[in-house]
Amino acid sequence: MYLITGATGSIGRPLVDALLAQGAAVRVISRDPAAAAGLPAGVDVVQGDPRKPEPHVFQGISALFVHPRAVGEEAAGRLVSAAAEHGVRRVVVMSAINVDEEPAHQPSRYNGDRNREVEEAIVQGPLPWVSVRPTSFALNTVAMWAGQIRAGDVVRGPYADFAEALVHEKDVAETIARALQDDALDGRYLPVTGPQSLTQAEAVAVIGEAIGRPLRYEEIPAESAAQGMVRFGGLSEPFVQALLARYARGAGRPAVVAAPTGASGPTGRIGRTFAEWAADHAAAFGGTGR
Repeated sequence: MYLITGATGSIGRPLVDALLAQGAAVRVISRDPAAAAGLPAGVDVVQGDPRKPEPHVFQGISALFVHPRAVGEEAAGRLVSAAAEHGVRRVVVMSAINVDEEPAHQPSRYNGDRNREVEEAIVQGPLPWVSVRPTSFALNTVAMWAGQIRAGDVVRGPYADFAEALVHEKDVAETIARALQDDALDGRYLPVTGPQSLTQAEAVAVIGEAIGRPLRYEEIPAESAAQGMVRFGGLSEPFVQALLARYARGAGRPAVVAAPTGASGPTGRIGRTFAEWAADHAAAFGGTGR
């Protein structure tokens, strides 16, 4: 049986689905079991705080998935030590592909993420470990662009030629599922990206194809974009400034496509394209969806 933290989130839910599809038994720990009511039948939902788990949570568990946001920096080490004391044999943590960059170059840190610290706690802990390091999630485009796309055919933003290999959340989840079950991956850092580098302008065009409506990306000055993100997007100014600095550093260069998305990687399959992701999420942009 596998114990999952953050099971109702954008990674936890497809991870649960992936494990169940493979016939695995799944337990999730949730502070509010009512929030986990939408999980599939057969999932063992245990009420508790993943930061302070009771011993019974680990009964029958062979491997643990640690989601940094669900567990947090201060509790990660305690959680893994408790898991080891109660017979858990492996831990998988989700980190980020840019975790080794200097903190100022990691925009998510300004939103409270502590991927590096949680990963270090797992690596230095008592259990065999795997760290899954995804690049930017394709899901981020919903928050950044969906409002503009539902309102019209133009997405206005900075750095049209900034490129990313946006990753489908299901590919990340399937990599985590494999890592939970395969001890051949122990001790590895696994970068996970989409299979192609796309500029922001190209990604917007792909979304247009998915929803059956031509879209274009109109570049605007970074200063104007920053004001809009803070004023209308509800984003913090430090996060926005770090994000735009990241765009500026990478503008005009293709994104790195990591090898583990290939057929020889942990999931044994080519990663899903951004076009596939856009088709899966067309409804978020005003399309029909599938």
